[in-house]
Amino acid sequence: MDADARPGVRVKVRFAGQLVDGWLLARVAESDHPRLSYLDRVVSPVPVLSPEVARLARVVADRYAGSLADVLRLAVPPRHARVEKSVTAADAPTAEAAVSTAHAAPAGSGGPVDPRGWRDYPAGPALLRALTDGRAPRAVWSALPGEDWADRYADAVAATVAGGRGAVVVVADARDLDRLDAAVTAVLGPDRHACLTAAAGPARRYRAFLAARRGEVPVVIGTRAAMFAPVERLGLVAVWDDGDDLHAEPRAPYPHAREVLLTRAQLTKAAALVGGYARTAEAQLLVETGWAREVIADRATVRARMPAMAPTGDDPQLARDPGAATARLPSLAWTTARDALRADLPVLVQVPRRGYLPSVACADCRAPARCPHCAGPLGLPSAQGTPACRWCGRVAAAYACPECGGRRLRASVTGARRTAEELGRAFPGVPVRTSGREEVLTAVPGGAGLVIATPGAEPLAEGGYGAVLLLDSWALLTRADLRAGEEALRRWLAAAALARPGAAGGRVVVVADGALAAVQALLRWDAGWFAARELAERRELGFPPAVRMASVTGVAEAVADLLAGARLPEDAEILGPVPADEGRERMLVRVPRARAGALADALHVAAGQRSARKAAEPVRLQVDPLSLF
Repeated sequence: MDADARPGVRVKVRFAGQLVDGWLLARVAESDHPRLSYLDRVVSPVPVLSPEVARLARVVADRYAGSLADVLRLAVPPRHARVEKSVTAADAPTAEAAVSTAHAAPAGSGGPVDPRGWRDYPAGPALLRALTDGRAPRAVWSALPGEDWADRYADAVAATVAGGRGAVVVVADARDLDRLDAAVTAVLGPDRHACLTAAAGPARRYRAFLAARRGEVPVVIGTRAAMFAPVERLGLVAVWDDGDDLHAEPRAPYPHAREVLLTRAQLTKAAALVGGYARTAEAQLLVETGWAREVIADRATVRARMPAMAPTGDDPQLARDPGAATARLPSLAWTTARDALRADLPVLVQVPRRGYLPSVACADCRAPARCPHCAGPLGLPSAQGTPACRWCGRVAAAYACPECGGRRLRASVTGARRTAEELGRAFPGVPVRTSGREEVLTAVPGGAGLVIATPGAEPLAEGGYGAVLLLDSWALLTRADLRAGEEALRRWLAAAALARPGAAGGRVVVVADGALAAVQALLRWDAGWFAARELAERRELGFPPAVRMASVTGVAEAVADLLAGARLPEDAEILGPVPADEGRERMLVRVPRARAGALADALHVAAGQRSARKAAEPVRLQVDPLSLF
């Protein structure tokens, strides 16, 4: 096996009487370990694990208090023997040839990239020049309304390739990937990049992975499966819309694509680009600490590009329409939609979720209806049904609102399907399309029509939407979640970005109080201001990303056992417990950012000790959880 057993190959080793999978990381003359085992066999002579990805996996495992094996399962897709044989048989490479091919420098694209697409951002052309010159700029980009973000990312990728380096770009979902795929193909040409996504299936995913590992393509784009893509001479890592929770890996140790890519940029001295219409508190921290510079447009350009914005809950609107405070479709929203349809323009209506009546609220003051026994959310089995708790199942027939004493209930989030039915009756003869979980539309015609979409499923409209209505906004803002305001603004900006500019008749109506901070940020299209405000508040309250937190979830005895065995830093704070699902509880551990490494090490060692003792009750350990409540 001497010829095949090279660093990066898959191997089989007998461990504790069983034949287990393993990775050959390095070959050395001597070992400090007193007892060694022989390799049973080399599974494949193809070195799929690059040294750079192996180093990154070790750092990510330490960062998230996980094991290297778990990270490598995420970094390298499962082997597909037929694809591997077809690829290697095409040129019959030796192991050494495969390694040398993988280390070949990406060929340049032949000239500088046209910076005109970035001309609306004063620092944009300089960013492209730095990428072309082989430097490593770090940028947090706030996209303008109506911006074709995929083309701007393709420009950055082309500039990186022109400088003789490779790039990795991660997006949230398949729709964004299709847009980016078309944009990169238009700039680089066919067969110059690979799309890496778990949704492509085992064969296509492994073929794309091998193309990147063998140096056949200098660019890899994809969903979070691409964050570990083995691109040699890496010059740029980029992520679009980093606030989308799809970027968070749901499997242990739960790494986030943004954090993995930024760690990778730090290790390889590559450029980093974090972009979106909105801005997360984590991205704002990069700007405020000087790790990255913001790339934004001046206010005059923003005002010229943004649609006309209006809330329905400010004083002038309430004076004209007193029912706007409780109406689901206030008169301003209705007239805005009517005017756009009369002008033969499409109208986008964003609702927080699909379905009909998932939960209810007081019809008088809109306070969420909670169970009087367990404080769980009340729901209606049907429109005429008796409210019942969705947690404990008890019926609340004699419900009275604790805020105003009202006894009438209404749907708190009506849903996309019911909204489509209601608006279809309000505007007879107008085509009504829905885009959501069952069917996600990519694009719609530019003529008059209603499009009812859930967040993230808004289709593009030819020429842009004449009106965008953001309904049930309070349902997003009142969620028991640390990121409720940030997430609401992210969803609103993504929908509002699809509207025409105000000079071309584009209007956006948000059914919310105009005095709220998130609504103010939407009205001014100022995501940076809101992110700075969020970060300042989290610093004051001691919440991420100003501090580092870890959550330990499980039955009470298991959680107490892990924390008792962990040698936590002296300045660690233990918060909780709070109830979790299925009779489990959750404890939070908080430390200053400077002590994040010590916290991860302590929790990793404690979890390993429980595993060695073969503890019966499992515990979920998560560093920097996406949601704290």
